[in-house]
Amino acid sequence: MATLDPRTHPYRADLAAEHLRGSVDAERYSSGVRKTVIKGVAPLRRAPRMDASLETELLFGESVTVFDEKDGWSWLQADTDSYVGYALSETLGADTSPPTHHVAVLRSYIFPEPDLKTPPLDLLSMTAAVRVTGQNGAYSALDGSGWIYSRHLAPVGDNEADHCGVAIRFLGAPYLWGGKTSVGLDCSGLIQVSLARCGQSVPRDTDMQEQEIGTAVVFAGDQSVLQRGDLVFWPGHAGIWIDPNRFVHANATDMMVAVAPLSDVAAYIEEATGHPIRTVRRPALT
Repeated sequence: MATLDPRTHPYRADLAAEHLRGSVDAERYSSGVRKTVIKGVAPLRRAPRMDASLETELLFGESVTVFDEKDGWSWLQADTDSYVGYALSETLGADTSPPTHHVAVLRSYIFPEPDLKTPPLDLLSMTAAVRVTGQNGAYSALDGSGWIYSRHLAPVGDNEADHCGVAIRFLGAPYLWGGKTSVGLDCSGLIQVSLARCGQSVPRDTDMQEQEIGTAVVFAGDQSVLQRGDLVFWPGHAGIWIDPNRFVHANATDMMVAVAPLSDVAAYIEEATGHPIRTVRRPALT
């Protein structure tokens, strides 16, 4: 069992996904039940407790497979990045039809009526997936219930081309370990959401991103080899290079998404941790 990463492979001593039969030993196996996230944000935790570490966040409209449900908690795997963890069962609903649109702005409210004066039902974040069923003036009706401002949506497949521009919109967003919304996010969450808005699905954590995103760039300190959008990695940290004066990253020093020259950030990290820049990756965007 130790050969498979439990962050992205659903197995425990007592239960494992059916597709892992023969690869891991468990008391029983399950094919799971398909569900959809029905809350703006569903925290995914390491254990079925409110005080357990936040591993990542599931966003409205994400599809998941639930393998076990007990005491109000669902043990699941997310479709978006294969992450495994525990979410409150009340944040999940029945599997629905495929989405037609994604939220294209940092965040947008769902209203009970196509009227901005009505008390909002929920708050959706960038890349949340919705199914539009109709229109009323400036608002789109959502499958199930609620209305959202139409100009805050983009049709599925209508992606942006510059993840740097997306990341810059998060400037000032507070740092939150495991977060991936403008209300709070971490360094790998910023990278994941920025690339997702550009149509690229990437892993959740920095060590996975460092191994899997795009292609490696040979870097020995000379920034002239870097291109806008390159991802720069240290052990446990990462950010996006825009130009010599602008490196954007969610970090626990500023406790928010901030921009600074890469040379300054690299010098600070090496002095504080002893780690120089370890890897540079270049996303393959279309």
